[in-house]
Amino acid sequence: MRPERSARRAGHRSVPHTADLRVEAWAPTREECLAQAVRGVCESFLDLAGAAGVRRRDVVVGADRDEDVLVALLEEVVYWLDTEGEVPVDVELTPVTGGLRCGLHMADAGALPVTGAAPKAVTWHNLAFIRGPEGWTCSVTLDV
Repeated sequence: MRPERSARRAGHRSVPHTADLRVEAWAPTREECLAQAVRGVCESFLDLAGAAGVRRRDVVVGADRDEDVLVALLEEVVYWLDTEGEVPVDVELTPVTGGLRCGLHMADAGALPVTGAAPKAVTWHNLAFIRGPEGWTCSVTLDV
């Protein structure tokens, strides 16, 4: 992650990676960083400009470590894409004991312009989720 990122800002970016998708995200809070990671993954293969949620999916992801929460949340994104053809266009995240409560505002992926290859699985390769002096950062690789 670049050191000039400030804790006052949140964002994400796709990083070139051979035959896979790599996303980096950053934010002042853990939950905001997770939401940025979700947005970054979805924007890597769909144009979400103007997309609106048409239904809400409420899920709880259970995990003890922050890295496990990141993987479990992104596995939910891949699951809903694969099984229902939906992607989250907005995410509400609330910490709960042993995990995270997620309100996923879903749009039909088929109604959105495709901009890249859809993710098929979350990997543990070079996975990072770190709290630093200027906020949270994460990096994750997905198979496409």
